[in-house]
Amino acid sequence: MNIGATGKNGEDRVAEYLRRQGYKVLLRNFVCKKGEIDIVAEKGEYIVFVEVKTRKADTLVSGREAVADFKRQRMLSAAKEFIAKTRTEKTARFDVAEVTITEADGKAKYSLNYIKNAF
Repeated sequence: MNIGATGKNGEDRVAEYLRRQGYKVLLRNFVCKKGEIDIVAEKGEYIVFVEVKTRKADTLVSGREAVADFKRQRMLSAAKEFIAKTRTEKTARFDVAEVTITEADGKAKYSLNYIKNAF
């Protein structure tokens, strides 16, 4: 399986999950000099910055664990830039979406663990 396609597939699934939960997905793959954010969404008083980690079930490091201090700092910096550019006054929240892939009968099956306020 292609790593880039796998990551995009995971992001697609998380974006759809967020929409079903009543979030408005504002932007995907926000990139700036300071960092990158997979999904920017809003719901109620929150502007939500989501890091999506797509992994096979047998991976040693969970998606949440993979969002280490360096990645968190880059996300925080990118979020500050996004907020400054858009002048939003909503409360920022940082979530992590763990998408796990399992293979069964030659087909990929996906499960989602969505972590609000991950850091």
